[in-house]
Amino acid sequence: MSAESSKGAINNGYELDHKELDIRDSEEFKELPLDDTSDAPNKKGYFEKNPKVARLVRISIYVLLHLCVVGYFSYATYHYHDITNYECYWKDNPLCGINFCTGYGMLLLLLGFIYLGLFYYYVFKPMVGHSLHRNYIRPFSKKWHNFSRTRVVSLASIALLLALLAIFVYFECRDEPQKLVSLVAPCFFILCGYVFSTNRRAIKWRVVITGITCQFLLGIFCIRWEVGRKIFECLGNKVATFLGYATDGAEFVFGDFLVQNNVFAFAILPVIFFFSFFISILYYMGTMQWVVIKLGWILQQILGTTVCESVTAAANIFLGMSESPLLIRPYINKLTKSEIHSIMVSGFATVSGTVLAAYLSFGASAAHLITSSVMAAPATLAISKLYMPETEESLTSSDSIELEKSQDSSLLDAASSGASNAVPIVLGIIANIVAFVAFIAFLNGLVSWFGYLVGLEQIDFEWIFSKLFIPLVWAMGVPKEDCDIIAKVVATKTIINEFVAYERLGQYIENNDITARSAGIATFAICGFANPSSLGILIGSLSAMAPHRRSTITAVAFRAFVVGSIVCFVSASFAGILIQEDDERANYNRIFQKLGRKNVTQF
Repeated sequence: MSAESSKGAINNGYELDHKELDIRDSEEFKELPLDDTSDAPNKKGYFEKNPKVARLVRISIYVLLHLCVVGYFSYATYHYHDITNYECYWKDNPLCGINFCTGYGMLLLLLGFIYLGLFYYYVFKPMVGHSLHRNYIRPFSKKWHNFSRTRVVSLASIALLLALLAIFVYFECRDEPQKLVSLVAPCFFILCGYVFSTNRRAIKWRVVITGITCQFLLGIFCIRWEVGRKIFECLGNKVATFLGYATDGAEFVFGDFLVQNNVFAFAILPVIFFFSFFISILYYMGTMQWVVIKLGWILQQILGTTVCESVTAAANIFLGMSESPLLIRPYINKLTKSEIHSIMVSGFATVSGTVLAAYLSFGASAAHLITSSVMAAPATLAISKLYMPETEESLTSSDSIELEKSQDSSLLDAASSGASNAVPIVLGIIANIVAFVAFIAFLNGLVSWFGYLVGLEQIDFEWIFSKLFIPLVWAMGVPKEDCDIIAKVVATKTIINEFVAYERLGQYIENNDITARSAGIATFAICGFANPSSLGILIGSLSAMAPHRRSTITAVAFRAFVVGSIVCFVSASFAGILIQEDDERANYNRIFQKLGRKNVTQF
């Protein structure tokens, strides 16, 4: 340090003796760093200097962790299991009789999936998978792609597929021919898609037929096949149980009285805070992006759609219509008009996981809600490409896209921001329900007044609007005696929102006003965000992400709104073919018993 510097230090009130100044002016002192942290980036820790030791410690931790898992599983096997006297088809199978949805069976299933994934990513993929894909799978897929895209093969494949579906429908409906009515709605909407398509010559029928077929096959797996139905029932029950933990937080904040008496704003909507909190954590960890990109890749490979619209369709299974486009926010400005239309259709045709608990509290089937969102994923792409085919070249590809990462700085920050981000969602739901219910009540009063003047006191706005939906719900397979009530439910969802529709549907089910099969069809038909308030929300959110594309977004918004509703109606039609009355009756009895609301009429 120089003399001038020492004088400056003294002038600032720091008294230094002459001996200390002499030391600081020495050459040896000048070679020393003035700040211990100045060369911190150049310092290496113990493990960085000894990579072998670091690797040994890391392996030891992994081994210890797996030993703990094995020890816990072994003790669980010894101490507790839920092998019961279930009917077994293979008596010698040691797994026969295990209930994989609860207890020991669920533990066995989870560990199986975890270790199968670890084996695939750390053993099979690096040792065998890369060479297998490079030498065999990729060359074969290219040859198959070129072969299957020829006109003759495509037509033959489509004909064979339709023939197999026709055979299945015949055997499914031969004892209940009235179920064939459910085919009227899909055929009508496909015809309308061709008539009102923006460019009929650009329609890629392979995409349309493949997507709708996937929708129907998913319905068979989730609704008709016993194994698939049990899987989705189990998944729905687990989701309902998970979301039910939000009740503890709601009771702590709002008190037992408001929550236990099911006051909507205090008992139902707080679940949104909990689910948003959890999704934000998964988003920060990269789990949500990984799941979505894998599902999007599957949709892209099956249907041949572009990467951005495929990823968004997959994301809408879990996320809401405003959250899923955030994954591709950097690319929205580059999207074609048809891609923007597909993204908006995906938002309108599904519901968010954040609001599932609200629907469940009204008596909706969790399995049906999840199934509807899964079925909608391929259908949104297929039907949107029918009504607005792609006529431009996409500027995004699977090689160039990278999903948006979380902006949170830590896990705790992600959790806190996730809960906070749910505040505008909850307030938006409350505001829209209050405003739209009040507006419809005003219209009902106005129309009733005009009807009263001419002696028609029973007529109101909802009555008139619901009559327009009677032919539609009949075409979806609803029995004639239930058409009027189900038409009111669908009309309520269309002009107000799905919250009010599910609440009214739950009342109709509890009062034995409709059959269980009609209730199931209605659950699928209203499982989407296609309502006036959501139309404004989606336009606003997409326009905020891509201000330069606002004109395109507003131009395709209403068409996307209609097509999103059509996707729900097609899913409901397929459900009308596949739902069995006895199974559905038993399902709703279990739901209302769990809710503590006894359905004494038993349908």
